[in-house]
Amino acid sequence: MPPALFSFERVVVTGEGGVTILHGVDLEVSSEGVTVLAGASGAGKSTLLRLCNRLEVPSSGRVLYRGNDVAQLDPLTHRREVGMVFQRPTLFPGTVRDNLEVALPGGGGDRFLAALDRADLGAGFLDRRGDELSGGEAQRACLARTLVTEPAVLLMDEVTSSLDPTSTRVLEGLACKLAADDVPVLWVTHDLQQMRRVATTEVVLVSGRLADPAERAAFFDDRPGPGA
Repeated sequence: MPPALFSFERVVVTGEGGVTILHGVDLEVSSEGVTVLAGASGAGKSTLLRLCNRLEVPSSGRVLYRGNDVAQLDPLTHRREVGMVFQRPTLFPGTVRDNLEVALPGGGGDRFLAALDRADLGAGFLDRRGDELSGGEAQRACLARTLVTEPAVLLMDEVTSSLDPTSTRVLEGLACKLAADDVPVLWVTHDLQQMRRVATTEVVLVSGRLADPAERAAFFDDRPGPGA
């Protein structure tokens, strides 16, 4: 059996002032589909996600990527393989082409057009300025900027939190399509309905720990059901 995509072994993260953000997390993340990390604000979801590409490092414990200790990997090379899209769609000054060029200098038209297509943006967006784009278009341009390096894994951190419902559904659909095309996705959300729409595997965090059965039941029971 191949190793898990990510393995967390007794991972502790301590933040400023000695506050513990993650408490001895043991978790294996599937190498297939969309794994959703869900929980209330402050549960430790984004911290867990950022550990996957060394934007955070554990205070103790280990994070493994396909069986290899992330701490032993070259961070720049690893971040190209494990791409990340952040909560706020932030583009560099200039055009979408300029943004793709930053991610992949000299990448050429074919790679740029392929990345735009995977992000559901047409070729006409190459020469659009970032500050002219809507929120949903900007987030998809950020997705294209991440995809242009052809990552093997995609991390998505509350990427729809500032988007309207239509743009949200587009991003959700793109994540599911990427997962179906063998690019596993880790998706962070506090939205139960979103988790139900996109998750292949569900992971619930409560106060920096994996939810026990009672906490997991409470997380689902305290939120409205489908269509509410």
